[in-house]
Formats: sequence, structure tokens, C-alpha cells
Amino acid sequence: MKMGFIGSGNMGGAIIGGIVNGKIAVPSDIIVSDKNEAALKKINSEYAVNTTTDNKTVAKEADILFLCVKPQFLYLVIDEIKDSVSENTVIVSIVAGQSIETITSAFGKKIKLIRVMPNTPALVGEGMAALTTNENVTKEEADIVLNVFNSFGKGEIVSENLMDAVTAVSGSSPAYVFMMIEAMADAAVIGGMPRSQAYTFAAQAVMGSAKMVLETGKHPGELKDMVCSPAGTTIDAVASLERSGFRSSVIDAMISCMNKSKELGKK
Repeated sequence: MKMGFIGSGNMGGAIIGGIVNGKIAVPSDIIVSDKNEAALKKINSEYAVNTTTDNKTVAKEADILFLCVKPQFLYLVIDEIKDSVSENTVIVSIVAGQSIETITSAFGKKIKLIRVMPNTPALVGEGMAALTTNENVTKEEADIVLNVFNSFGKGEIVSENLMDAVTAVSGSSPAYVFMMIEAMADAAVIGGMPRSQAYTFAAQAVMGSAKMVLETGKHPGELKDMVCSPAGTTIDAVASLERSGFRSSVIDAMISCMNKSKELGKK
């Protein structure tokens, strides 16, 4: 099975890395196009995949075609390749905010389409991706693409009406977490800890806490209670966060993110 990529940026590279490292496909069965020849040289040196500057070549050869371009270029690319794409080609779009209906309309014909919202932790093998398919994609085809995203993190099938929520809870949320890590480290620096060490302590604490949620299956509130000893330091910190509106601030931020995602989807 041939896998094609139009665009070889960070996310495209992460997907290719997952495919190669997970032995989902061999490098000789992967072809990548990009107008940036330096980017193509980089991806070829890392994974020994086939490269070209011709998007039509990739569209013709690929059984599964990943569209990894910026939103402002998506419809120019579709206009260029739409006559080269077979009706049996599975098209995978990771372009933010672009609906199945809008992309299908741009192709102007019946296509197999999977819309994906990945996130940047994919770059370190810990991505979270939501996938939604149109009615033409078979379960077997969806499972192949799901396996690709599971190769460098986790992937789940969702209905398209949840994509705005996905954007808020996983697509954009690394930014909120990075802000929290930065703030935690700042406080540790106030306490006398060297900054580089503070980032290590804060980041490892966040990673370990997330792993506990995923691996224990316990409710986050239960895990929080396990840390909060009576009259202890942690419950004082939790009370301070509550007074500052910590949870309501996170909820408000995510609602703003969802609203912006809906707005972009209408353009």
C-alpha cells in the first residue's frame, strides 16, 4: 500500500516517522511532495522516503493521501490534484478547521475522506488525534489510518460535531499546559530552585500525573484527593487555586477556543 504526503512540515514528519518506526509501511512505499526542496532533503535523510516537488505525482500514486498543508494553501492544492486522485484513494486531511463537507465540495466528486485533528506532542511520540470519516470510508480503511496515529500516541474515532471540542481539549491544550509548567517553574525559582531544574521537576510532575489518569482509570478528583493530606500543604494550594478561579478559568479558555474553532469552520 502506497502512502503519499503533500506537505512535509513538523506534523507531516511526525506522521511519517510513526509509519516508518511502527513498520506500518516501508520507506519505499512512501512518497512525499513539497515545494520546499530543503524540506524534502531533510525528510529523505531522516526516513529514506521518496520525494518530489510534484503534488500530482503523489496524488496519482498514493492509496492513502495525507494533506499536511496550511489552511490557506489547502484549496489551491485540492484544485491542483483533484483530477489526479482516484475514487479509491483514502484522503486524510489534518488541516485545522476545514470540514468534511467543505473539502468534499472542493474536490467536486465522490471521495473517501478522513478528517483528523492531531496535536503537537505527536512530535515526541505522545500525540492525541481525533479522526472522523465520511460515509465512503470503510471500517478497514479507517482502522489503517487509526493505526497510523496510534503509532505515535493515541487516536480515537469521533463524530464530526465534536471536532470543536477536540480542538479545545487536545489540539490547543498543549499551550495551556506549557503555560502551567512555566508558572510552576517560576514559583519554584522564587523558592530558590535553578530554572532548568525547575522546568524538569514541573514537566515531569505533569507527565506523571497525566500517566496516572490514563493508567489507573481513576477519576482525576480521586487522584487529587489522594495527594491532599488533612491540614497538609497540598490542600492549602488547592484552596488557593479555587479562590483564584483555576478550574473556571480553564473552562472559560476552552469555551473561547471552541467558539473560535466554530468561527473558523464557517469561513
